[in-house]
Amino acid sequence: MTVKENKALVRLMYDYLKRGDIAAYYNLLAPDYHEHLLGQDMYLKQLQEWEAEFGAAFSRMTVTLDDIIAEGDKVSVLVTWEATHTGKYLGFSPTGKRIVMHNANVFRITDGKLMEGWNVMDMCFLKQLGAISEA
Repeated sequence: MTVKENKALVRLMYDYLKRGDIAAYYNLLAPDYHEHLLGQDMYLKQLQEWEAEFGAAFSRMTVTLDDIIAEGDKVSVLVTWEATHTGKYLGFSPTGKRIVMHNANVFRITDGKLMEGWNVMDMCFLKQLGAISEA
């Protein structure tokens, strides 16, 4: 695929996420998709479980693709997520607070599928929930 096609694939992924079309989103990931997230590596099944837990804890989620650059088989993005904390997450009861989280992601694409991703999360959303101190 070309760099332009790779960028279009990643944009499509975020469009599916914006619309809440999770099935279409997972269809863009290779069956052996591998994600590096929060200091751990996850394969597709683990990622789906983690994303289901996160999605259950946060409602009215919006996603904004702030920037996208690509070279070769890799596409990098800066993304802003906003959501309301309405369910239990990491042992913390719902706060009803609106959170903002920023991510930097790099995706490797092979044969029209997302094969691997690196996800660097802005953990400041935990401060917004009161889960960690401001110190």
